[in-house]
Amino acid sequence: MASTTPIDTPPPKASSTGRAGDKIFAGLSRGSGILLLVVMASIAVFLTYRASVALADNEGNFLTEFDWDPAGDPPVFGIAVLLFGTVLSSVIAMAIAVPVAVGIALFISHYAPRKLASPLAYVVDLLAAVPSIVYGVWGAVFLVPYLEGLNLWLDEYLGWTYLLDKTEVGVARSMFTVGILLAIMILPIVTSVSREVFLQVPRMNEEAALALGATRWEVIRMSVLPFGRSGVISASMLGLGRALGETMAVATVLSPSYVLSFHVLDPGGGTFAQNIAAKFDEANEFGRDALIASGLVLFLLTLLVNGAARLIIARRKEYSGANA
Repeated sequence: MASTTPIDTPPPKASSTGRAGDKIFAGLSRGSGILLLVVMASIAVFLTYRASVALADNEGNFLTEFDWDPAGDPPVFGIAVLLFGTVLSSVIAMAIAVPVAVGIALFISHYAPRKLASPLAYVVDLLAAVPSIVYGVWGAVFLVPYLEGLNLWLDEYLGWTYLLDKTEVGVARSMFTVGILLAIMILPIVTSVSREVFLQVPRMNEEAALALGATRWEVIRMSVLPFGRSGVISASMLGLGRALGETMAVATVLSPSYVLSFHVLDPGGGTFAQNIAAKFDEANEFGRDALIASGLVLFLLTLLVNGAARLIIARRKEYSGANA
């Protein structure tokens, strides 16, 4: 019997069209990344240059001065009040939005029936597409009048906490109102990202916990929340990034008094973005440079927040379901 030896057939060669397509795609991807870095660097250089012009003539301490008078003689302006107001309103928004967003994400991913979960998830995602000015108009027309009663109630029964002590008479155009409005605005972002993270929990982990007799809440507490902790933190920091830079909604609702105050029921000193939007048109050339200097601080603050979010994702990516 004649022996037959297997003949090694060479693998099929990739077509020249495929190789050309790969090269074009790789070049476009690389070029897009480089273009993004160039744009970011250009923005940073522009802000730094214009800010340096204003800081060179500033007679006050930029970091500790409470006053904002770039048109004065001598010009004096600082970011202490704006930085405090920006951080305070964002902290209030995060304290309200994150627990609610995590609860909604858990309801959609683990409690709601499928016929209800899909429409609810669609509505939550749709809220993220609503323009900021729409939120601002709704907040000014609806939220401000209806929160006045709540502000008076908080002042009467919780005013002893100092934070909820209302010292200025007027409608509820306060940092507390701004915090609630920002919480509503960042709620869809935190909810959507958290929901996707919860849906990536390995099914095997949940079934093992159920097999051991765990209740649904125990499964969520021992399997879902530990797995999605880094994702929730990252989602929260992404929402914080939007809260820090929100402009039109805050400018529509807030009536700042440019006073550094821990009383959240008072107007407070405003935020970076709100101050820029409110004073840019009426400012002279030096005043615009001063506003750009405050914008540079907001730019750096937002970069730090988003960078921290990326760092958390990178540090805990080994716990993702893709590596299981």
